[in-house]
Amino acid sequence: MSADTTSLLQPWSNFYVIVGSSAGALTGLQFVVIALIAQAQATGSMLEIRAFGSPTVVHFCAALLVSAILSAPWHTLSNVGLVLGICGAAGVVYALSVIRHASRTTGYRPDLEDWMWYVVLPLGTYVALLVSGIEFATYPTTSLFEIAAISLVLLFIGIHNAWDTVTFVAVKHLSRPDVREE
Repeated sequence: MSADTTSLLQPWSNFYVIVGSSAGALTGLQFVVIALIAQAQATGSMLEIRAFGSPTVVHFCAALLVSAILSAPWHTLSNVGLVLGICGAAGVVYALSVIRHASRTTGYRPDLEDWMWYVVLPLGTYVALLVSGIEFATYPTTSLFEIAAISLVLLFIGIHNAWDTVTFVAVKHLSRPDVREE
């Protein structure tokens, strides 16, 4: 690792340990959310899971991946930017596939808030990661702050969406007449 690369990335190590650890733990909790949904016998299909459950895991994993990338012992800044740009591009492609899944759901019709949290914010975040990756070698200091914000936004999107899913299933499950009589 070059001295410039080390001096630039080292101050961020604690930040990415915290973000990466949080993303890993929250990914595990999302599995609990899906198990609760199954236990509540919530109605829905794989389309709803692909549109609303899987993206949450992907956003947590993306924050974890960005943390791992920026914690790795890189030799050049251009390689860091390349890998981050590839992650951003992959996120854009994934966010576009979520649009397809959300528009095809039959068990739930997304409202404006759903489109904002499950499509618009993630798509914008992945576009920002792509741009930050591209400009990383030229403007590394600015890019590091952008990427830190992107990582946090991915965590916050995931937290919101996991909470949204749990509360939706809980309210829907509690409002079923056969559940209240048990």
